[in-house]
Amino acid sequence: MRKVIAAFNMTLDGVCDHTAGIADEELHQHYADLIDNAGVILYGRITYQLMQFWQTLVTNPSGEKSMDEFAISINKIPKLVFSNTLKDTNWNSAKLANKPLEEMVLELKQQPGKDILVGSRSLIIQLLNNNLIDEFQICIHPIIEGKGLQLFDKIKNRIMLKLIKTKSLNSGVTVFYYRPTQEKTSNR
Repeated sequence: MRKVIAAFNMTLDGVCDHTAGIADEELHQHYADLIDNAGVILYGRITYQLMQFWQTLVTNPSGEKSMDEFAISINKIPKLVFSNTLKDTNWNSAKLANKPLEEMVLELKQQPGKDILVGSRSLIIQLLNNNLIDEFQICIHPIIEGKGLQLFDKIKNRIMLKLIKTKSLNSGVTVFYYRPTQEKTSNR
């Protein structure tokens, strides 16, 4: 059975603004490796539209090796976009989901293939609230942003996690790998 992996960047104080992190060569390589070993990535509309930036680097490379290699990785991986407003993805490797998130994820998990990545805050929250995340890979940036969108502010119940491993990058970014435990959660 395929795993659903929520992979996300956030600051030390929980802000998940994509402009608040340290996007260096090592972080780009970390995410390129993650994507290269996955079968599909799920996005909501907002994150998907932000990620479309990488399409431009495939045809017009930046000259920065890590960015250009990440662009190739993100271009290749199949992307499934959950949106009520988009009519077309305008990216050959992306398609619009034709089923609700929970139903689609349950179906994807049963199919053979590599793991399923989730890269949008809104989808991570929905899947967490439905107990459909198998692993977290949270990159904590050594920054206190002080304001902004919090990653976990819409969680319905307490979720207990078990730390599997950590990975430290030279920038001070630390990737924490967690699995949800089966311990009882309670309503808040």
